[in-house]
Amino acid sequence: VQLQASGGGLVQAGGSLRLSCVASGRTFNNYAAGWFRQAPGKEREFVSAINWSGGSTYYADSVKGRFTISRDSAKGTVYLQMNSLKPEDTAVYYCATDAAPRYYGGSLYSDKRYDYWGQGTLVTVSS
Repeated sequence: VQLQASGGGLVQAGGSLRLSCVASGRTFNNYAAGWFRQAPGKEREFVSAINWSGGSTYYADSVKGRFTISRDSAKGTVYLQMNSLKPEDTAVYYCATDAAPRYYGGSLYSDKRYDYWGQGTLVTVSS
């Protein structure tokens, strides 16, 4: 399984971007997916996740109310809609997913849970 993340770019503070993550060779049906980010000089951190059924979503406190994760089963794509962007949102954003379907082990908030990772897409928010 290969994940391809896209949609990053340069945006002014207060603006919006939508990131996309497409899985080749598989859809996201029955697989959890997450978004993480890594800013320069910092560790990778959790941003958002959606469980394998698509019925539950999770967000870091820093993005709650501004970001929305969703998935389109028909297109095999997971999205991260980012609104009201702030300079501190500047980072490389990575999508990730499980290898096993309907997997309950491990926390959705932990990057150690996920098996497949995309290459990352850079989001830069100017002040």
